[in-house]
Amino acid sequence: MDLPVWQALHEELQERGFTVMTVAMDSGGAADARQWIEAAKPTHPSLIDIQHVVAELYDWVNVPSNAWIDEEGRLVRPNDPGFAGEYFRGMMEPGFDFKAMMAEYGRMRDGYLDAVRDWVANGPASRWALTADQLRERIAAPNPDHARARAWFRLGTLLHEEGRRDGAQAAFAEAKRLRPESWTFKRQAWHLEEAGKSGGPEFWAEVKALGDRPYYPRHEL
Repeated sequence: MDLPVWQALHEELQERGFTVMTVAMDSGGAADARQWIEAAKPTHPSLIDIQHVVAELYDWVNVPSNAWIDEEGRLVRPNDPGFAGEYFRGMMEPGFDFKAMMAEYGRMRDGYLDAVRDWVANGPASRWALTADQLRERIAAPNPDHARARAWFRLGTLLHEEGRRDGAQAAFAEAKRLRPESWTFKRQAWHLEEAGKSGGPEFWAEVKALGDRPYYPRHEL
């Protein structure tokens, strides 16, 4: 649903030096990501990151996540959920209002894309460009448990590729234990453990258990 939106923005702003780069963090690789990428017909770089290297480098714990990077290669906004929101959380409940969900999605999408346009037009003077102090506040300090969790997740992915199912599940379990807030670890591990599990009852039970806590981190956008 989001990839065609980013393709349209790329086409709109590319002559002003703006480039979109999308990264599919699907442990299933091209077999899982291809249909979505091909449907969007991207003319911008569209990558597949089986090992979740991008999530590790940018400390992302959920998808989608976005980073803004300027012409000098400096982070401007390091960890935005973009126009993802909490509107999906009642999807399995009776009487869920799909139209209301799409209206909220549209509102958040339009606001976020306008913020990107403002940044492209105004650079560091944009109200949405973070200062160095704001960046430091948002970027988490190094955490040994987080590093170990990423290592366990990479091991689980490799074991899964080798067909060593039991070892892969044990590695994924350790990654989730060390970083329980990482929905990226959870959903990709579930997906590799069993087809459809990443969107199944276990996922929805954990979402419901959040209560009032957000699924996506929210910033000022």
